Amino acid sequence: MARYRGPKNRIARRFAANIFGKARNPMLHKQNPAGMHGAKRKKKSDYGVQLDERQKLKAIYGMLSQKQLVNAYRKALTTPGNTAHNLLQQLECRLDNVVYRLRFSSSIFGAQQLVSHGHIYVDGKKVDRRSFMVSPGMLVSVKPASRQIKAIQIAQEYASREIPDYLTLEEDKFSGRLGSLPQMDQVPIPLPVNIPLVCEFLSHAS
Repeated sequence: MARYRGPKNRIARRFAANIFGKARNPMLHKQNPAGMHGAKRKKKSDYGVQLDERQKLKAIYGMLSQKQLVNAYRKALTTPGNTAHNLLQQLECRLDNVVYRLRFSSSIFGAQQLVSHGHIYVDGKKVDRRSFMVSPGMLVSVKPASRQIKAIQIAQEYASREIPDYLTLEEDKFSGRLGSLPQMDQVPIPLPVNIPLVCEFLSHAS
């Protein structure tokens, strides 16, 4: 699966937030969006506002592709309940995101790499698909042979990033469990996102 390799600080500056949780906040050095006219504020159309909200959501979950986001939206549509709530649950329960939330990685991109390289087990079996959906009760753990990886150990020591209430980190700190499906007010996102607007945008794209 393709991995995003483009500029990350440029995206953080565009939305005026440390969207990827970097230890060195990119906003401290340059606060305005990139480009000659980055400091100027322009009034956006309804389409432009929807597009921005979609871009925020894609960025938060590791620069998802349009196809991945549309697939998550289609699944949310077929699930009973509020579509916006269902979409957020679909994204939040992706294996790469759960790995990041459990502090096995310092960034969502590092979590994607851990999964893709086979360092993550789900219920004792290796899963290398980043989009794998973690269900309540499943145990997500780091492969025993991979627990000495320096990046994983550093991420575990980064205690200032709290683990959401719907996840439980096991005592050995190399495994965790999804206790329940996340509610919208429990999801720790780094900047406000109008998810109903994203759904409205995706309804025309799917």
